[in-house]
Amino acid sequence: MIICKTLLGQRVMRDRSVVLTPHQRSVFILVDGKRSIAELLAATKAGGVTRADIDALVELGLVAELSKAAAMALSNAKKLEAKRSGRSLMERYDRAQPVAEMLTANLGLRGRNLNFAVANAMTYMDLLALAPRIREAVGEKDFAMLDQLLND
Repeated sequence: MIICKTLLGQRVMRDRSVVLTPHQRSVFILVDGKRSIAELLAATKAGGVTRADIDALVELGLVAELSKAAAMALSNAKKLEAKRSGRSLMERYDRAQPVAEMLTANLGLRGRNLNFAVANAMTYMDLLALAPRIREAVGEKDFAMLDQLLND
């Protein structure tokens, strides 16, 4: 079972308004919505954290079980990331952004707004959001190289 911090838990993390034992605090800090209870217990075993400490956090409303839909989405994201080449999103952006700018610059005046949008794309996700517009503007053949850089 995967657990994540609740909104109350996030607030308590910042302002420490709920008094926690050292064991509870050490496991609470590690709760990230990605690790299972077993992984959290294994990571804090040397510190003496037990299942009772995690149960206390649940009772206080600081952490909660991740919904099945969210857990499935997380699992799918992990599988997708494992299939990829291992490059980070920043590395993907760094390699794909100049190609996207070149493709849209070659459109001339008819592509100036798209070229401006690509030039202002600051993250991989921004560039990925523009990909369908770029594909439509330049065609499948020219888009293939950018598609590979974005999705390898």
